[in-house]
Amino acid sequence: MEITGTIKQILPLKTGEGKSGTWKRQDIIVEYGDKYPKLVCITLWGDQADTPGLTVSQQITAQVDVQSREYQERWYTDVKAWKIELTAEGTEDPFAGEPLPPPVPPEDTDEDELPF
Repeated sequence: MEITGTIKQILPLKTGEGKSGTWKRQDIIVEYGDKYPKLVCITLWGDQADTPGLTVSQQITAQVDVQSREYQERWYTDVKAWKIELTAEGTEDPFAGEPLPPPVPPEDTDEDELPF
């Protein structure tokens, strides 16, 4: 299954130890759909959790597997990405959230000289 959308939130990276060694998990919230947009939490495991360039408002296309499991008579659904592609188009503002640089003072000007 393929989901194309915009990253709305990047949750903190989670790590731990399992039977097979260390694991990493990164959850991202993606908004997709045109007329009635929806949010989905996509999980990136292992090396996928280190995907460079993941930022809020980044447009992505994710190849995912959807799987449900039962635990104590409750069902849980996971959306696991097995491939993430970053797309340049559709990004809102690449500099959003970055502070503006301080203004550059004018070079040695005489205060006696008026511009008018």
